Amino acid sequence: MKKLLLGGIALGAVLAFSGVANAQIKLGVGGPITGPNAAFGAQLKNGAEQAVEDINAAGGVLGQKITVTVGDDVSDPKQGVSVANKFVGDGVKWVLGHFNSGVTMPASEVYAENGLLMISPSATNPKITERGLWNTFRTCGRDDQQGGVASAYLLKNFKDKKIAIVHDKTTYGQGLADETKKGLNAGGVKEVLYEGVNAGEKDFSALVSKIKAAGADYLYWGGLHTEGGLIVRQMRDQGLKTVLVSGDGITTDEFATIGGPGVEGTLMTFPPDPQKRPEAAAVVKKFEAKNFKPEAYTLYSYAAVQIMAEGAKRANSTDPKKIAEALHKGEPVKTVIGDIGFDKKGDITRPDYTVYTWKKGADGKITYVEN
Repeated sequence: MKKLLLGGIALGAVLAFSGVANAQIKLGVGGPITGPNAAFGAQLKNGAEQAVEDINAAGGVLGQKITVTVGDDVSDPKQGVSVANKFVGDGVKWVLGHFNSGVTMPASEVYAENGLLMISPSATNPKITERGLWNTFRTCGRDDQQGGVASAYLLKNFKDKKIAIVHDKTTYGQGLADETKKGLNAGGVKEVLYEGVNAGEKDFSALVSKIKAAGADYLYWGGLHTEGGLIVRQMRDQGLKTVLVSGDGITTDEFATIGGPGVEGTLMTFPPDPQKRPEAAAVVKKFEAKNFKPEAYTLYSYAAVQIMAEGAKRANSTDPKKIAEALHKGEPVKTVIGDIGFDKKGDITRPDYTVYTWKKGADGKITYVEN
């Protein structure tokens, strides 16, 4: 009997150890993998997958390896909720995403209710972290910060010029446009046009006519690169030299592909280029070896996964709520985009927006260059 009992104990120990050894942390990546914003979805996916590859190669997190499952929300809020519910059903505990603020808002509520941790690398609407959710963080800044930088730049350099404001009616686009408008109005500048268009629209001839009639020298665009590029192209087709000014939603070289040569001179707000940070040098080389330019939110996604992993180590647990508690303490985490600490809301404690200009390089390509 003793031998049988000991054998059972030994077998139980082996099975228990095997369970720990084979345990995996499921990370869900939610974003627009297809559709007009797929360039940004690729940034989220590639950033997360490279981080997971590197973390797993270094031994994983608390003896466990991370696995990645990808959910395509097509930048649609309803689809984002479907992705969120699928992640819950699949046993995902950590989420990198979503890209759009309007998708992140409802998805984050699903995650909060079901015990999932979420870090967005790109959703900038202030309301995302103002709702008091325990699980919601972001590695990017907020639109009240970004709009403040944009309006301050416009007031300093173009206060005597006519400025029009157009947005795409989304949580992100209108939110950013309104924050910029607020700063301009407070500085004594009244926009000559304030207009909303539909995301996904392709014919902006009526809008361009209004911009022309208003005599706008500058057009502030609250929206993404697809519509932004089309607006620039169609302004140039009608002979307008109006300069586009926009935010982080156009931070992809696809903007120049869509907009054509007329995008040269476009102004844009985005954090200091993460690709140039010394902390990112080795990782950037890995992306380049895979023929992927780690622009915009790629490294912000990589950093988000680093933060989850470090949060787990600090909490000595992979449990989302314990990780959230550890991160809310505010102690900075070393990442590829620098040291990142969070406040009680889940916002980063360093504001870091600056202004870029889209310029033609020596290779003839037009891309964004930090001012």
